[in-house]
Amino acid sequence: MRHALQAWWAIVQRELFKFARQYGRLASALVRPLLWLAVFAAGFRNVFGVAISEPYDTYIPYEVYIAPGLVGMVLLFNGMQSSLAMVYDREMGLMRLLLTAPLPRWWILAAKLSATAVLSLLQAAAFLAVALLLGTDLPLFSATLPGFALAATASALMLGALGLLLSVHIRQLENFAGTMNFVIFPMYFMSTALYPLWKLEESGAEWVFWLARANPFTYAVEWMRYALYGKDPGLAPWVVLGTLLACFGLAVWGYDPQRGFGALAKRGGPATA
Repeated sequence: MRHALQAWWAIVQRELFKFARQYGRLASALVRPLLWLAVFAAGFRNVFGVAISEPYDTYIPYEVYIAPGLVGMVLLFNGMQSSLAMVYDREMGLMRLLLTAPLPRWWILAAKLSATAVLSLLQAAAFLAVALLLGTDLPLFSATLPGFALAATASALMLGALGLLLSVHIRQLENFAGTMNFVIFPMYFMSTALYPLWKLEESGAEWVFWLARANPFTYAVEWMRYALYGKDPGLAPWVVLGTLLACFGLAVWGYDPQRGFGALAKRGGPATA
């Protein structure tokens, strides 16, 4: 157990040190959601019309509504960026060394997932700090903060596990951009990050409404949104945790050299054990 914990901390520490040297990565992670908060929200302040929707008990500005969705954006983009890092490490040979270490394969992947979640949460915390400085009215300094932190952590792990699963199937760095365009943008825009589900249904966009309901990212955003106000998130935690376990289990299966990941050994991937 001591050896396993040392390996886990070494992998997490490596990712933290690497991130600390990439100043542009933090800047890009903050600029993207802040532009949405400062510019996009300014033109859609009346998106709710005359209705008050859960979990809010009164009228709120649009920037307050999309703030949890923008936290989800930070978590989503970093989770997908971790997929790129996995593909890069695999092509450079680092994953070969890690996956042939005398430790269970799932433990190595869990350590990579933990590192991704830590980086995601640090970037999300930085975004929330700037959002508060810009005057966004969020109840972060209240009794609901632990519940929100739990929801954000589970969401970061779920999106990191999704990135881990995608890294199994992305064989080359050249294929990364195209694959991400079919993952990031549909997941983000077909969710409740920018508008509530009832707005989609009311507008007659039935197919978008049902896709948003089936989107696990929707439940991640809703869990954070409801936890922020101390309301019952319903099925959202179960969907997020179930997706996390499913994606991580499939990623472990895919990285097994006897199964999905074995073909990568011929491309210079991890050697079979």
